[in-house]
Amino acid sequence: MKKGKINTVSLTMIASVASLAANSAGAQEQCNKKKPNVIYVLLDDAGYGDFSFQGQKKFKTPNIDKMAEEGVQFSRHYSGSTVCAPSRCVLLTGLHTGHAQVRGNKSMKSGGQLPLTNDTITVAKKAKEAGYVTGMFGKWGLGSYNNSGSPNKQGFDKFYGYTCQAKAHNYYPEYLWDNGKKIMLNKKVYTHDLIVDEAFKFIKENKDKPFFVYFPITIPHAALQVPEKYVKPFRAQFPETENKMGYYDGTKIRNPRACFAGMMYKLDLDMGRMVQLLKDLKIDENTIIMFASDNGPHKEGGHDPKYFNSNGGLRGVKRDLYEGGIRTAFFVRYPNKVKGGRKSALKSSFQDFMPTFCDFAGVKAPENCDGISFKNEILGDSVNQKKHDNMYWEFIHNSVGSLQAVIFADDWKLVKISNKKTKKDKIELYNLNNDMKETKNLAKQYPEKVAEGLEIMKQSHTGNKYFKLVSERK
Repeated sequence: MKKGKINTVSLTMIASVASLAANSAGAQEQCNKKKPNVIYVLLDDAGYGDFSFQGQKKFKTPNIDKMAEEGVQFSRHYSGSTVCAPSRCVLLTGLHTGHAQVRGNKSMKSGGQLPLTNDTITVAKKAKEAGYVTGMFGKWGLGSYNNSGSPNKQGFDKFYGYTCQAKAHNYYPEYLWDNGKKIMLNKKVYTHDLIVDEAFKFIKENKDKPFFVYFPITIPHAALQVPEKYVKPFRAQFPETENKMGYYDGTKIRNPRACFAGMMYKLDLDMGRMVQLLKDLKIDENTIIMFASDNGPHKEGGHDPKYFNSNGGLRGVKRDLYEGGIRTAFFVRYPNKVKGGRKSALKSSFQDFMPTFCDFAGVKAPENCDGISFKNEILGDSVNQKKHDNMYWEFIHNSVGSLQAVIFADDWKLVKISNKKTKKDKIELYNLNNDMKETKNLAKQYPEKVAEGLEIMKQSHTGNKYFKLVSERK
């Protein structure tokens, strides 16, 4: 064969290989584009009733209401725990608090909270496996940059915010973290605005890729701080508390009722901006937004959850395992895929996010996951939706002792409160079918149900050296 013909054949082969490579790359790009973007908005201490679509009467949340109305609303969704760190651990790992690494708020001498270990499988790591770019903006609370709990070590390409949740008590801190770099603010900048802006910047920069944004906003956790222009409209609305002060983390807040309403007003405006950004970027229809709170309403800094009916009429607040402490307002918005205005009574919880995300992203969920994918329910296929046999929580309460709760498939609920001083247990049994406010303790009337619940608690719990139940302590 002549040299010229060899070159011609070679060029043809090269072109063919290049074409195949281009087609393969194009196919991969199309595959990635089909994967939905996911934004998980997690509020900090917002109660079940802190939104007007949930019955809030003292202020309005029109943008959040519209998001909820355009999606499916879950009336029986539960947070991972009743305080910050364990709830976030459950959300990111798919393990309920009987198996999770973090089961209470535990600070470390080196700074921050108890860190996730290097081998932890997080939603962010699964997202990376599925080809997503990952970003987290807000409050972390599961480690710091001097240990294995760094957000970047746990699967996030980009982190901007607070690593230590104690620092997030104040909206005017000395600094925030931008990946491993400290951004000095000298207590002069309202961090919520910086966090939101960084999240929006990340979305803009990655609009052509599948992205996962974990957006744990610090509003409305104490201190009740927000720029005056957002509070001003509410000062006249709450004149009876204009001269009352709220105190938290060294800050003084005048008229905490007006400040709380102002924070929720500010949050609502930013949620409207987020949806508009997705529309402007033409990625709205391929973006799933999930919206929840990490636990029930707080009582710090002068906040009055009773006045605002923040728990939606349910019993309990933050640090309780009653409904008001763990049930969260929750909706999923997914334009053209989810029929707006639909409501679901499916019982679900934070551990379900891991398998649900994996289901949408096309990767296998971890084998030891405690959650159940509720993708079918989101998309309107209730017939094929799996359900929990029961749901379990435990919480190490620093002042009380240990709390445990089980919700059965038939909506009975058992609560066990173990006192660390007396070593005695208080057992409470409620029928949520006709007593959602948990007012009638039926433990004495139904001993067989109590026994069943105690056995579930026993089977659902594994030991944890950092978070011991009262019964495990010497």
